[in-house]
Amino acid sequence: MKTATPSTARAINDRLALDLLLERGPLSAPQLRSLTGLSRPTVSDLIERLIDSGLVEVAGESGEDRRGPNARIYGLVAGRAHVAGVDLRRDIVHVTVADLTGRTVGSAGRPIGGDLVDLVEGVLAEAAGRRSLDTVVVGAPGLVAPRDGELVSSNDVPGWRSGLVASWRERLGVPVVLENEVNLAAVAEARGGVAQNAEDFVLLWLGDGVGAAVVLGGRLRRGASGGAGEIGYLEVDGTAFCNLVTSAVARGLARTEFAARIAKGAAAFVSLLDPGLVVLGGECGRAGGAELAEEVAARLRDLAPAPTEVRASTVKGDPVLQGAVLTALDLTRDRVFGVSA
Repeated sequence: MKTATPSTARAINDRLALDLLLERGPLSAPQLRSLTGLSRPTVSDLIERLIDSGLVEVAGESGEDRRGPNARIYGLVAGRAHVAGVDLRRDIVHVTVADLTGRTVGSAGRPIGGDLVDLVEGVLAEAAGRRSLDTVVVGAPGLVAPRDGELVSSNDVPGWRSGLVASWRERLGVPVVLENEVNLAAVAEARGGVAQNAEDFVLLWLGDGVGAAVVLGGRLRRGASGGAGEIGYLEVDGTAFCNLVTSAVARGLARTEFAARIAKGAAAFVSLLDPGLVVLGGECGRAGGAELAEEVAARLRDLAPAPTEVRASTVKGDPVLQGAVLTALDLTRDRVFGVSA
């Protein structure tokens, strides 16, 4: 085992302090010492380094009668970096811009039309205003190859063509990452939804589009070619699963019949992966709520051998957009903070 060099140790300590400021908000030097277990000189040095680097600033003082270095409260410089999440659907594109702390500072949306490079650039500019962007993460339907981040199958988004990601990178001059939209929704579910404490789960996306995301051991699993979770192609009772559980089909079915269809698709994941938790997302999964989840769980018990909890998604707003922002923040913080957590 190699001993950490002084520079590596400093970088690790700095990242520890930065993550605490992200998680807890502004902190004093004594609070940082208590939370990190680091010595007074070490904390003083790291605060000075982080201020000099433009990552941390004095955010105020604690206690009306206290003065001096120990009374100062230090916080992240939220405007040090900005990221954008993009939800690119077949009919509309939405963008959210957030600062380094994750606070939303801008948003915009437009119908799909015209050249996609121009369209996304324009919506990003509208959402960002005068702010420069550090990272952009785009969520879109389709299989995204893990090796090069390019789409490897048609996604029915009007105007989509090969090389779009490279064109966005060239036009914007910042890192642009493409990810399957259901995978991004799973990121949001794992961070702020019903899967927060689950190391293993499957998110079933039920709506105008049908798909799934697989999380095992706390990690999103994309598969060798990005096809993990493409349950829409699964044949159920002689019909592709994607044709059995769309929004249009759901409107004409009783809840019990709709639940039975969902359970047949979910049983494939349960039998092969034993995730322990299936989350019902997308328009239909969220609208069905606890009642639909309970019905699916009851049906699933008769179809699959492993005990499995079924819950409806609880992520508020657009989970794809939230997952895109969270992913962009992870990438930007690792780059700006210097050492991965």
